Amino acid sequence: MKIHKHRSSPDNKRKTEQGSALLEVVVAISILAIGLLAVASMQVAAIRGNSFAGNVTEGTCLASDRLEKLMSQAYDHADLTAGGHTDPSPPSGYTISWNVTDDSPFSDTKTITLTVIWANHGAQKSVAMQRIIPKMI
Repeated sequence: MKIHKHRSSPDNKRKTEQGSALLEVVVAISILAIGLLAVASMQVAAIRGNSFAGNVTEGTCLASDRLEKLMSQAYDHADLTAGGHTDPSPPSGYTISWNVTDDSPFSDTKTITLTVIWANHGAQKSVAMQRIIPKMI
């Protein structure tokens, strides 16, 4: 009876090496895919953050511009009468309103509290500013 020693032929060795190389490629592709998914989710978060920041910047600019217009009006102008007021033609997607309080915090002054409201991903966001206008004698 002959005992055959199992020798690895060059063909068997190549098949084993090819199987190892294929496994390495699969692992490398899996790691790359996980990395790309992480980068994609960071991109989505960055885009949302930039959108929100843009809306806050625009809301702040709208509030500041409207307050400057109100402060340039005469002390007895209709937009500065006590009570609530709303901008009749704000930019699309924004609501601009303000409340005027007479003799606050001192007599012969008016306090304007202005609020700009918009929607961001289904949630209501706002910016508010307050100014005091003195009566010039």
